[in-house]
Amino acid sequence: MKIIGLTGSIGMGKSTTAQMFAELGCPVFDADAAVHEMYAEGGRAVPLIRAVFPDAIKDDAVDRTRLGDHMRADPLNLKVLESFIHPWVGEMRQAFLTQSAKAGAKAVVFDVPLLFETGGDKSVDATVVVSAAPEVQRERVMARPGMTEALFEMILSKQMPDAEKRKRADYIVRSDAGLEAARTQVAEILDQILHT
Repeated sequence: MKIIGLTGSIGMGKSTTAQMFAELGCPVFDADAAVHEMYAEGGRAVPLIRAVFPDAIKDDAVDRTRLGDHMRADPLNLKVLESFIHPWVGEMRQAFLTQSAKAGAKAVVFDVPLLFETGGDKSVDATVVVSAAPEVQRERVMARPGMTEALFEMILSKQMPDAEKRKRADYIVRSDAGLEAARTQVAEILDQILHT
């Protein structure tokens, strides 16, 4: 079973590209969704976050805005949070791999926003970076509810630059040429990965 690491900076079209892989029969593990599950009401991370950042809990779920305030206030807070979140995401990813292998999947996709930044590229068979022109990226991101220029810049500062991701990628999907063009690229990339 081939493991594909899918990444791309904010607003590049990574989620849409992940869906295209899913439509071609590849189970997708979404790291962000795994974290959201842990932050939801009664989620695994709630008790620990309550212990460290009590004001970041509302209605027995993590208030992501308040938690984000803590992360921006002190970089050490992010290290504390990651020290328990990352291992849990790893456990969920391993369970996903086991289940996918039992189901006979030929390839799976790890949808990981910080794939290169966290060293996750070392545990996959191929890396796929989703990329778009900077003006397309900015337009997509600024259309999101609650997004501000400052927040966008802060998120970008935490991510490896797109040009560097493209240099490190095994494959690149250009998401700014339309959905059909991206869909064709994904099908061709998957075919190449499965036959190498």
